[in-house]
Amino acid sequence: MPLIEITEPDDPRIAAYRDIRERDLVGRQGRFIAEGTVVLRMLAAHHQGAEGFAAESLFLLKNRVAGLQPILDQLAPDIPVHVAESAVMDAVAGFPIHRGVLALGRRAAEVPLAGRLKTLPEKALVVVALGISNHDNIGSIFRNAAAFGASLVVMDETACDPLYRKALRVSVGSVLSVPYSRQGSALACLEALTREGFAIWGLSPAGECEITAIPASPRLALVLGTEGEGLPPQILSRFHTARIAQHPGLDSLNVATASGIGLYTMALKGGFLPG
Repeated sequence: MPLIEITEPDDPRIAAYRDIRERDLVGRQGRFIAEGTVVLRMLAAHHQGAEGFAAESLFLLKNRVAGLQPILDQLAPDIPVHVAESAVMDAVAGFPIHRGVLALGRRAAEVPLAGRLKTLPEKALVVVALGISNHDNIGSIFRNAAAFGASLVVMDETACDPLYRKALRVSVGSVLSVPYSRQGSALACLEALTREGFAIWGLSPAGECEITAIPASPRLALVLGTEGEGLPPQILSRFHTARIAQHPGLDSLNVATASGIGLYTMALKGGFLPG
C-alpha cells in the first residue's frame, strides 16, 4: 500500500479532510470521517461486511504509520494512504489531531426499517432512540447496544446522525457493527416494532413499574426519549413504561447512562447475554 506524502494543507488530494468540524455540521453526501485507531480497526474489519461500510482513503500522521500496519494490511491495497507531519495535518483539519488517524468512509445505502426488522432473529433486543440530538449520547447508546447484545438501533428522523465523527468515536466503532435504521416518525417506528411482535417499554422517571419488573419476552424494545423532555405524552400513554429507581432530588439520569442500565436489565431478562 503506497504512501502519499502531503506537504501543503491546500493539497487537493486531501480536500475531503479540510475543516472537518465545519463539514461535520453540513454532511458529506453519503460519506463520513472516522477518527482514531479503534474506529479505524472497526472500519477495516467491517468494510466488507453486511452493513457495507467502506474506507475510501486514509490521512495519517507520518509517525503513526508503522504502528498501524496490521490494520492497513486488512484494507484493500488500492486505498490511498496520505501521510503528513503534525503541523500540516492540523492545518488541514482545522484543529490539532492528537490521535493522528483519520479515514474517509462511505456509508451503506439506507435500508428501510421494515427490511431491517424482517432480518432480525426470533429472539431479539432492540433499542429505540427518539429525538436524541447529542452526538456523545447517540455514540454511547450504540456502544451500550453492542455491549448488551442489541440486534438493532432504531432512530426516528429527528435523531442526530450516528456517523457524525464524534458519535462514531464515542461509540468506539459500534456504529459500524450494530445495524441501525434512522427514518420515519417516532410513532411509525414503534408501530413497526409492534407489528413484528416486540414488547415495547418506554423509559421514563414516571414509569409504571421498575425496569427490573418487566416481564421476560423473546422480543424486547427499549425506548429512549430526548435529553430534555424525554418521551412525549402520546408515546407514554400508548405503550408500557418502566423507570429506574434512584434517590430523590434529581430529575432523571443522562439518557446514555439510562440506556446502559435499561439494556443490561433487558438483556438479563431476555437471555441476550452470554454465559
